[in-house]
Amino acid sequence: MFRNVVRQLKEFRRDQHGAVLVEMTLVAPLMLLLSAGVFEFGNLIHDKLLVEAGLTDAARFGARCNSQLYTDYATAGFSAIDCADMARNIAVYGTASVTVVSGKVTNPPRVSGWQKSDVTVTIGASSSCHDAVSGSTTLYRSVTPQVCIVRAAGTYPYSGVGMLALLDIGPITLSGSHEERLIRF
Repeated sequence: MFRNVVRQLKEFRRDQHGAVLVEMTLVAPLMLLLSAGVFEFGNLIHDKLLVEAGLTDAARFGARCNSQLYTDYATAGFSAIDCADMARNIAVYGTASVTVVSGKVTNPPRVSGWQKSDVTVTIGASSSCHDAVSGSTTLYRSVTPQVCIVRAAGTYPYSGVGMLALLDIGPITLSGSHEERLIRF
């Protein structure tokens, strides 16, 4: 009987049937987990880049928008515009004007779930203006004595596809900002 057991064990050791199945069973969950992580990270970076592109567009628009000029037009009978509000629209929706139907915005945001309330645009605030020349040192090249900055900043609560929740990583808030030099004309 002992010889029978030894002979069976030797045959079992030599038999290679099913070895690939065992290896695949061990490796497949790890590979799926890594693939899902790469996909999640790609989505996170994509959303971050979209948010930053929106903030860059908003700051560029705000730097070139002259609300004083449009206010002067308003006194002449034209409608006044709010440059900061239009810049927030550009950041979130990619367009200066948004269509509102029944109290809901019909334009899709650049990033799903991003809202105008998540974006702040500061155009030429007194704290953002700096002297072009300090003493005898030229800090900014300018034809005006002061240089003002337009700043667009925003946050986005990343919800993702759920891979981070499986790893017990809490909600991620993406944030960004962009500054442009205010151009007065």
